[in-house]
Amino acid sequence: MAVAPIENGKPVETTSQTSLKESEKKKSNSTVDKDQFLQLLVAQMKYQDPLEPTSNTEYISQYATFSELEQMQNMSASLELARASSLVGQTVLMKVTDSSGRQTTVQGNVDYVYYENNKAFLSINGELYSMDDLDTVADPKYLSAYTKAAEFLNAYNKLPILQLVTLENEDAIKKLDETYQNMSDYEKKFISDDYVKGLKKYVEKIEELKAGQKEEDGDKTEGTDTDKDEETEETDKTEGADKENGEGSNTDKK
Repeated sequence: MAVAPIENGKPVETTSQTSLKESEKKKSNSTVDKDQFLQLLVAQMKYQDPLEPTSNTEYISQYATFSELEQMQNMSASLELARASSLVGQTVLMKVTDSSGRQTTVQGNVDYVYYENNKAFLSINGELYSMDDLDTVADPKYLSAYTKAAEFLNAYNKLPILQLVTLENEDAIKKLDETYQNMSDYEKKFISDDYVKGLKKYVEKIEELKAGQKEEDGDKTEGTDTDKDEETEETDKTEGADKENGEGSNTDKK
């Protein structure tokens, strides 16, 4: 049973279905099998000019040419099957054009290879795609670096503009800076200089805000200490005055 997603009440063709259809279309439009060739050859013999019949040598030559071409096609199919088999476990990018002419890129690991009529189909994310739609075979090292760069840029673009940065953004900026610092030299090549310079400005902004906060806290502490000293001094004066008054009273009594 065929299953297709529904959009606006109508079934929508998936990229996998498009890939398979295009593959069958190319095959039907570009190939002539042995049965078709023999039918053409019989028709040529049947409707040839009886006064000037085609020689047997020419028929044999045509058949030999077709046989040679068929062998070349079989060899090409064998090479394609071998190539497809080597892709199992690899990460690939498939470019599929749907019925509306829109091109879609599908990325994923090749789980297995399906063979049908000397054609190879790659199973990616549970769907089958024709080898004709294979665009890129990604190196694991490249794919890892590309993924890290994409995550870095996504996190960077979520930061506020530099003028609106506050200490509340410190953790996000610190984490982003640590991510970049922990990248290898190869992975850092995927980050443009503009983003690196921008990140540096964010880090400097946070340090500036922290220094300002520290200075402000220091001023508050100094103010509190001054108030305490003044309060202590007033207390000492009061205690001294009380003591003098007490001594004066005792003298009067005597």
